[in-house]
Amino acid sequence: MEKHQVMIFDIMACNVYWDFEGSPLPKEQHKFLVALYPTPGAATPNLIESLTAYGPGGYEVSFENQMFTNENKNGWIYDPNIPNYWYMVNLPTGFMEEGDYTIEIRCKDGSMVKKSRIQKNTPSEALVDAYVKNWQVIYDSFSPSKKNPLPPDASLENIRCTWSTLKDMAGVDCYYVYRLAEASTSMEFDTQNLTWFDNIYIQRLRDNDDTAGLNKNGVTIGTSLKPKTSYGYFVEITDANIAGEANICIFQPHQFFVTP
Repeated sequence: MEKHQVMIFDIMACNVYWDFEGSPLPKEQHKFLVALYPTPGAATPNLIESLTAYGPGGYEVSFENQMFTNENKNGWIYDPNIPNYWYMVNLPTGFMEEGDYTIEIRCKDGSMVKKSRIQKNTPSEALVDAYVKNWQVIYDSFSPSKKNPLPPDASLENIRCTWSTLKDMAGVDCYYVYRLAEASTSMEFDTQNLTWFDNIYIQRLRDNDDTAGLNKNGVTIGTSLKPKTSYGYFVEITDANIAGEANICIFQPHQFFVTP
């Protein structure tokens, strides 16, 4: 019988500034994420017994081996383009302590894999401070959006989405991640079913591009969209384009537009 081995590609253990519009959750949160290499011939979740994150002072949190949803905010997400699974848990309990964090995976075959990183909070403070001070200008800059809709004769191909950056506003370098899905509200936005994803982490690796996502002020959507359809996107700001080096992710409000 073929043996399938679970291997960690990278992890995130970082602060999150949760700025999704209308969310009842606190803005200061943190998250754990572990991206896994593909396991061809087997669904990776079927190989896993448990996933646990550990941190300073006896901190411990478990990942659930279930599909991640907007409601549970804890589980796996499948990316068919790579194709791989990654697990994420969002914790609305404030920013994390500085220090060493480890994610450990115990597999059903008895093996165990783990990976660690060191969280630093100074980058979080700098990015969040710059973002909050310039929030309104950045929010108003998104196009297309409800405020800045597509023109009635817009093409369904090569649509350009743009925004102002913290480099523009405050001279702060950071990286931008863009995700697009069919949606008309933030709760309809399905991370499991993206229309298009500007994956700067893969770009960094595949293209050996240290600047992937750096101070990016827009993207050209790399797929044709459906007519008369509502799409939503959100642009994440982070301080690194390598997951294991990120100390902060700012989840900006979703933006929505309708195609002609």
